[in-house]
Amino acid sequence: MIHAATAIILRHSDYGEADRIVSFLTAEHGHIKGFARSARSSRRRFGAALEPLAEVGMHWKVRPGRELVDLREADLINLHHGLRRDLPTLTLASYGCELAELLFGESGPAPELFALLQAFLNHLDVEGSSVEARLLFELRILELAGYVPHLQHCAACFGPLPEGAVGFSAASNGSLCPACGGDGLQIQVDRLTLGSLGRILRTPLTSFTGFRLSPRSRSEGQMVLAEAIARHLSRPPKSLTLLASLILDRQH
Repeated sequence: MIHAATAIILRHSDYGEADRIVSFLTAEHGHIKGFARSARSSRRRFGAALEPLAEVGMHWKVRPGRELVDLREADLINLHHGLRRDLPTLTLASYGCELAELLFGESGPAPELFALLQAFLNHLDVEGSSVEARLLFELRILELAGYVPHLQHCAACFGPLPEGAVGFSAASNGSLCPACGGDGLQIQVDRLTLGSLGRILRTPLTSFTGFRLSPRSRSEGQMVLAEAIARHLSRPPKSLTLLASLILDRQH
């Protein structure tokens, strides 16, 4: 039986002299790995459709007892040329794909994850990289994975947080009030930043336009989410080192 679904290519690796192993995400089947025979020597069946970050119509066959499905053909829907406009945009897009794979793995149907990643890539394709886009994606993917930290109340006693600086601990799963040890934490975040992050979580999953954060909220938001994400990954994303070295904030 041949399966077919719209897919986002997460990554690929060359195998042998002509073949390719492809990792892709679909809404209906989640994360899948497939074997594309002769993908590098013959462009007829796949063409550019197996390039990372592309959105394609994928066709495959499941082989009983085998980890990799047999990829039959892929119809290109959107190559996302705009993602390659500059290194920050390309790196941020790659980072999003890595997070989707690392946080969810092969977890079955993933309609919300697919919709989030699709909207993220489409936004970057048109608008380019920004700190806001990164923070929105990170917050939302943490929420989908069930890992979003407590932001607007104390993670220990669930009480209110004070105005001004608030301690944050990924190990404690969020913000901590002074009575629960928040004053002694290394990471201190302004209460307004936590409020901004909390409001983002109440916006539509696929909305990325029209968001503006203050320089302080952008800086502190990145610090908080970096800690929260790292706690739930088996390894750091390969794109993270390069991403950390790039200046994504182009806003004045």
